Amino acid sequence: MATQATTESVRRPLLQGKAVGVLAEIWPWVFLTSLFIFFSVAGEGFLTVRSITSVLVSSTLVMLMAIGQTYVIITGGIDLSIGWTVGLSSVISATVMRDLFNDGMQMEQAIAIGVVAGVAASLVPGLVNGILIAKIKVPPFIATLGMYGVVRGAAILLTSGKNVVGDIPKEVRDTLTQIGNGSLLYRVPGKGFNFFTQPENLERAELRSLQKLLPYPVIFVAIVVVIFAFILARTQFGRHTYAIGGNQEAARRAGINVDNHLIVIYILAAFTAGLAGILHVFRFTAGSPLVGEPALLDSVAAVVIGGTSLFGGAGKISGSVVGALIISVLATGLVIMDVDSVWQFIVVGLVIIIAVLVNQFQAYLEKQQEHQEK
Repeated sequence: MATQATTESVRRPLLQGKAVGVLAEIWPWVFLTSLFIFFSVAGEGFLTVRSITSVLVSSTLVMLMAIGQTYVIITGGIDLSIGWTVGLSSVISATVMRDLFNDGMQMEQAIAIGVVAGVAASLVPGLVNGILIAKIKVPPFIATLGMYGVVRGAAILLTSGKNVVGDIPKEVRDTLTQIGNGSLLYRVPGKGFNFFTQPENLERAELRSLQKLLPYPVIFVAIVVVIFAFILARTQFGRHTYAIGGNQEAARRAGINVDNHLIVIYILAAFTAGLAGILHVFRFTAGSPLVGEPALLDSVAAVVIGGTSLFGGAGKISGSVVGALIISVLATGLVIMDVDSVWQFIVVGLVIIIAVLVNQFQAYLEKQQEHQEK
């Protein structure tokens, strides 16, 4: 009887710890669902196809940045430079497109080379960050903060602080708009569906009711999410990423080339930031050095809200996607409710604090569980 009572006393905390652990893992999904329900009731017009599409499209930039940031934070680091890397990518891409087209190159080739140039430029800060952190052992916060200033200055110098917009030829702008603001599927209530192209000769009322069901930016980001989620969850590279975040020295003893892996991680973070810059060019037909700055903290917030541990070793791409959606839903819902945008910062800040507390509480329960098992 005494042995049975002792077993029960040990089993009960373990079961409770597992239950709380599951709740800590799914709470971002629960919170996102709760936000949808709340704004659907409190905000008129929130639960519509157009509003939901707006939420998805507006989350794409932060989502791309958060993908790379997830890898970095899982390894126990952080990248503060990706916000300006987005801006650098966008201005170089737009400038190259403009100059090549004006020099007589075919539009498709000019756009393709501009995309490659923007992405290639974004890889440089990532490579330098990786070398500083992995080889020279500069703390990630300091290394990426320094690169923040360097990339910021470069992006502003290239454009004199102005957007690359007015001098992009109209033909290029029209093509970029078709891709960046187009959709795979259009629907006009009462008139059926159209693939690839928006229905023509619509009246004003029909234009207002036009629904873009599968916007190209959302499809593009969904593909990137699937690829990077697969790499993290199903490949040796992903397993090594978790191992480095859990314990770098143990990872070295296990034969993992930690230095090279960290360099690749920071290049990946810069790569997804570069993709975000390219996406901005297509959506707004402009390159802006400032576009990624306000999204930097949102990307970190999305990763933390999604359950990635700031101490490294734990996290999922799916969680960061949910975190980005939460931020986008909050922004859209507060606008629909005509709430001052300042409240968005307050609410997101509170959600970050809650996420960190949940994260720490989960770590505490795991330690208690290990102690009970011993």
